[in-house]
Amino acid sequence: MMKIKRWIAAGLVALVAAFGVGCGKKDESAVLTVGASPIPHEEILKFVQPELEKQGVELKIQAFQDYVLPNKSVEEGQIDANFFQHIPWMEATNKEKGYHLVKVAGVHIEPMGAYSNKIKNISELKNGATVALPNATSEITRVLLLLDQNNLIKLDNRQGDKTLKNIKENPKNLQFKLLEAATLPRMLDQVDFAVINTNYALQAKLNPLKDALFIEGKDSPYVNVLAVKKGNENDPRVQKLVKVLTSQKVKDFILKKYNGSVVPAF
Repeated sequence: MMKIKRWIAAGLVALVAAFGVGCGKKDESAVLTVGASPIPHEEILKFVQPELEKQGVELKIQAFQDYVLPNKSVEEGQIDANFFQHIPWMEATNKEKGYHLVKVAGVHIEPMGAYSNKIKNISELKNGATVALPNATSEITRVLLLLDQNNLIKLDNRQGDKTLKNIKENPKNLQFKLLEAATLPRMLDQVDFAVINTNYALQAKLNPLKDALFIEGKDSPYVNVLAVKKGNENDPRVQKLVKVLTSQKVKDFILKKYNGSVVPAF
C-alpha cells in the first residue's frame, strides 16, 4: 500500500512539474514584432500594448530611425510587420527592391510641413533662397505638389509622379537640396526652410500646427499604414493588432495627444 502511495505521489509531482514547465514556457506564436518610427508610430503601438496583452498577444516594438530597414526586415522575416510608412512609399519600395509588402490597415495621416529658423512667414523668403527637401523618390511628388499649392513653384501639371524637372516656373529662383529625411530638422540653421515629415518634426520638438510655415491639409492621401509581407494579412496576431489600432480608443488617443498634427484615418 505504501509503495502505491509513493508511486501516486511521484506521479503527481511529475505531473505538476511538467505542467509548471508548460505554463512557464513562452508561446512564441503569440509574440508579434512590429517595426516602427519612434514618433508617433511607436507611441501609438505602446498605447495598444496592454489591450493586445489581454487578447493573448505579446507586442514587441522595434524602433527604426530610417525608412529603409523596416521594410527590409519585414521582407526577410526578421519582424512580422511595420508601421511607419504611407502607401506610395511602400509601393515604390516594392517596385525598386522587389519586395512583397501589403497594407493591412490605414491608421493615421501625418501632414507634411515647411519649417524655418530664419523666417516667420513665407512672404519673407528672399530670391535664391535654399530649400531642403527629402530625397526619397516617393516623397518628391508629394513635396512638389505642396510647394505648387503654396505658389512657390508652378509644375507643368499636377497629375502623376513628379521630379524637379517638372518645375515649369520658379519665380523666387529657389535652390533645392535633396537630403535624407531624418537629417532635415538638423539642417534648419543652414537652409532658409525645409519640408519635413511630421514624425521627424515631432522628434525634433517642432509643433506642426504652430511652427510650420505651411502644411498639408487633413485630406492628404498619404495615410500611414500597418504593413506585412503578402500572405501574412490574415495572421490572427496581425488581425488583433488591426482591430485595436483602428478602435475608438486609439482615435481618441491620437486626437488628444497630437492635437491635430497627426490625424486619424479611420
